[in-house]
Amino acid sequence: MADQDYRRMQEVLARHDFHFKKKYGQNFLTRPQLLNDIADGAKVTESDTVIEIGPGAGTLTRVLAERAKRVIAIEIDEKLIPVLDETLADCDNVTVINADILKVDLDELVSDESVKVVANLPYYITTPIIMGLLEKNFPFENITVMVQKEVAERMEAVAGSKDYGALSLAVEYYTRPQILFYVPPEYFVPRPKVGSAVISLEKKDLTDQMREQAPEVFTVIRAAFNQRRKSMVNALSNAAVFGASREEIAGALEAAGLEAGIRAEKLTLDDFIRLTECLKG
Repeated sequence: MADQDYRRMQEVLARHDFHFKKKYGQNFLTRPQLLNDIADGAKVTESDTVIEIGPGAGTLTRVLAERAKRVIAIEIDEKLIPVLDETLADCDNVTVINADILKVDLDELVSDESVKVVANLPYYITTPIIMGLLEKNFPFENITVMVQKEVAERMEAVAGSKDYGALSLAVEYYTRPQILFYVPPEYFVPRPKVGSAVISLEKKDLTDQMREQAPEVFTVIRAAFNQRRKSMVNALSNAAVFGASREEIAGALEAAGLEAGIRAEKLTLDDFIRLTECLKG
């Protein structure tokens, strides 16, 4: 997007009397080069179908459309639909859908295609969207999202770090995460209070066993991190995971090679998988 395109976007927003809505966490990028950087990070090619979540005024959508076979842009704010109709009028390979991404059946939209997902996600809805894409076995190749800096760092965190938690493990279970670059607040309008980061999640090829055991593994992970200040034996006992007694949980921890007093943030993904197997016995 050239500078004149950004000025045109501002004019279109004003013409349609658009006002930013805090409830949707709307922050539009003002730096043209960043749009290309995001498309580069998503590795979009002419054979790709791209699902863009939250296209806003369509500035990134246009860049994606120039590179992709087709773009499906899903926007929750109905006030932006006439804006998108105007800014994307000459983009024949773009379909705009006015809907809540959490209520859209993405499998119906793309049938058996493998797609790339690109999004600029507000904090309040980042985790539900990411987890929905991961857990529903949606056929994506990669997900490239701009999120708050702290959320990106939680996604990429490793065992033992302060940012490590259930989200880190979910992202690691299904993908290979990598923070591509950071974006300061002054690159947006309106200006957010915190910095952002663009993170790439490259999908792993999971075995059938990994997919089948995922719900049980995450039952253990959630129970452990819901009481992360407690020892594993206490956290899992309090949650009555799989109906196991305290003694059975202590035995499973020992069988998995873990100390009863260890806390959740010290366990790797492999530790949680092994512990789940021991608990299910």
